[in-house]
Amino acid sequence: MLPLVIGIGEVLWDMLPSGPRMGGAPANFASHARALGADGHVVSRVGDDVPGAKLLTKLEEAGMCISGISYDANHPTGSVGVIILADGQPVFTIHENVAWDYLIADSATKELFKRADAVCFGTLAQRTPASAATIRALVASTAPEALRIFDVNLRQNQYSAGTVAASLELANVLKLNDAELPEIAAMLGLRGNVREMIAGLLERFDLRLVAYTRGSKGSVLFDGREWCEHPGISTDVCDTIGAGDSFTAAVALGLLKRWPLDVISAAANEVAAHVCSHDGAVPAMPDSIRSRFLAEAAEMHVLGDGGRV
Repeated sequence: MLPLVIGIGEVLWDMLPSGPRMGGAPANFASHARALGADGHVVSRVGDDVPGAKLLTKLEEAGMCISGISYDANHPTGSVGVIILADGQPVFTIHENVAWDYLIADSATKELFKRADAVCFGTLAQRTPASAATIRALVASTAPEALRIFDVNLRQNQYSAGTVAASLELANVLKLNDAELPEIAAMLGLRGNVREMIAGLLERFDLRLVAYTRGSKGSVLFDGREWCEHPGISTDVCDTIGAGDSFTAAVALGLLKRWPLDVISAAANEVAAHVCSHDGAVPAMPDSIRSRFLAEAAEMHVLGDGGRV
């Protein structure tokens, strides 16, 4: 049986210079998880409009389950204006009062979360009380052994210290980048160097793992016992949209397979480098990468016992 992996939050259109592309960190995460061998689901909300219908078609074409995506007759499908800088970094204009600001959960979605092996959520979709309440209730309803991944994704001013703290209390895995770590440390009164701040977060919130990405310089993973640093993989960057989400998906699958940290780190950096070298958030994943995850999928999922990684 494939692991059940859910991304909850925003699903939207990234309005890239090259044209519209499906986006939203939770949707990107779930799509990458599916490509790497999971039963990927997206829980979100779209408008009862043409862009919403096209998003659902796009997800279905990618083999994603869309039963957790509801229609909103009163608010439009989300979209984000995107400008790509010379170094491949995106600049976002995030439109407000859209469908995913009003997330709801029916009985089927609630049952889905009870069966989940891993769920991923961030701050952006918690910018409204309605969606924040839905996300937190669903994440809290997962089984004790499930991975509850808080992939921070700080966006402009659309988050608060309260949202970050509440999310960390819910999570057992944290993913953040080199721009987010000092900001979160300042919110929480953590001091010291990078390792000290990471260790402080893991200890304070009783996390299983902290995954810290640093752009072209690779990543750091820490599980309370072992530090694993990776220098990154050199690649010709097209844009970095979705790279962090793909890294998170690879880490989630690696944890479910109970891989050693160095194996997880190498695989996640390879996945993220591939995404950076292509246009858009969810480029097709080559068999050379997928085979690493698919070869042991059934065996390694059976071995998972929900203990500390």
